[in-house]
Amino acid sequence: MKKQIILALIAFLAVAAPAGAAERVVNIFNWSDYIDPGVLADFTRETGIKVLYDTYDSNEMLEARMLAGATGYDVIVPSGPLLQRLASAGVLHTLDRKRLTNATNLWPEIDRRLQLYDPGSTHAVDYAWFTTGVAYNVAKINARIGKPITSWDQVLRADSLKKFSDCAVYMLDSPEDMLPIVLNYLKLDPNSKNPNDLRRAADLLGGLRRNVKKFHSSEYINALANGDICLAVAWAGDALQARNRAREAGADANIAFVAPVEGALISLDSLAIPIDAPHLDEAYIFIDYLLRPDVAARNVRATNFASGVLPARKLLDPSIANDPSIYPDEATMRRLFATTAPDQPTQKLMTRLWTMVKTGR
Repeated sequence: MKKQIILALIAFLAVAAPAGAAERVVNIFNWSDYIDPGVLADFTRETGIKVLYDTYDSNEMLEARMLAGATGYDVIVPSGPLLQRLASAGVLHTLDRKRLTNATNLWPEIDRRLQLYDPGSTHAVDYAWFTTGVAYNVAKINARIGKPITSWDQVLRADSLKKFSDCAVYMLDSPEDMLPIVLNYLKLDPNSKNPNDLRRAADLLGGLRRNVKKFHSSEYINALANGDICLAVAWAGDALQARNRAREAGADANIAFVAPVEGALISLDSLAIPIDAPHLDEAYIFIDYLLRPDVAARNVRATNFASGVLPARKLLDPSIANDPSIYPDEATMRRLFATTAPDQPTQKLMTRLWTMVKTGR
């Protein structure tokens, strides 16, 4: 009788969990250098869900993948304007916040700012936020101009930028960052979609091209850390990653970051689920895991990008929690501006203008 019971139990388990059943998986598509790798390992350890993790280094790459059809990804991390476009295109899953128990940890101020792109927080929650400013090698800049970088005037005027061309300058390969920054510098609406305004901004940037070694949105991290360049228009977290890598390598490179006095762009990267995500349950579990304060704090330490999870800040060392490059003070916060997604004709114009900026053609 005992043998029959055991055989019956084995048969039941074989039906309930058939041999060869697919393992639980979540497929992530995220920016490079944008998570603590240990978080992924611990997520798998705690949940049993395997993480397959791919990276990209531009919104354009993510957008092309999303609009080309089924991606196979379960969680993506679009920036604000791209989030707006993807939601309008109908390629994002509508979030059920009841399935995100840790959403109560979201920072109300940051959650409110994200609604500029996603009214009602229908499709996304914030993952990280940051400013776009200037990262620079303190010693090399001081040797050339005798003072720190504080103003866009020192970067966006050709005669000023030329002073740094011998030690090399990088700028972001991102029209959605660079054009609004220049519009604001020109005292125009940084969110302007007026073609004449955009051309003025592109003309200014095109005039700087000869003094820019490269337009790229990730290579400047190692270039700053290694001392190969002395200045970059950069994302705050990347600038601090460069500083930390320089210190770890024992390099003689003190890297600073500033949000210039004229104002800086605030960017918000969100967690969203493609509408055809093959592992929807796992996607929710993964997002909810990232919204835990302890996990969010680990990601801040690893990336130096501020978290949209407010309680995470209390878990950080004061050197991080009070670093204005990561968490700007109130005065700087008031000078931050955001931009919305351009319509298709404006997007095409921006793409053409950006090609002109980089190539002169």
